[in-house]
Amino acid sequence: MLRSALTGVMPALMLTAASLSFGQSVQAATEPSGPAAKGAQVYCFMRNSGNNHEVSWLAAYALIKRQSASLFKTSPEHAAVMITEAVVQNPGTYPDCGKYLGDLYANAVQEQQQKQKEQSEASSTTNQSDAAAPRSERYAY
Repeated sequence: MLRSALTGVMPALMLTAASLSFGQSVQAATEPSGPAAKGAQVYCFMRNSGNNHEVSWLAAYALIKRQSASLFKTSPEHAAVMITEAVVQNPGTYPDCGKYLGDLYANAVQEQQQKQKEQSEASSTTNQSDAAAPRSERYAY
């Protein structure tokens, strides 16, 4: 009896927790004193002051992680989106920051290209070793 009652309640609890977390992140992106706006302010100020992307990104991401009121840790990808949304929604607040937004995604693109390269190299190495090995040694573990 108790188990069946809990089975019905658990999905509702999970859905409620997820919606609260999502609602907080949407609100944080539009709120001027929220973590997204503060992260964008830090990132843009540091870039406009002559700092490189890595230093500015680390400072902004650290601020977003510490000030987010979410149940879950903020991923780097989500933090980059939060900064982008804050800058795009208020371009006058962050003058000349739009030119730096591409740097937030450059590492992700490079990592994706590196993974694809490694996968293609691994598959070509596997195919070459299978073709070169005699049939009796091909499946010898």
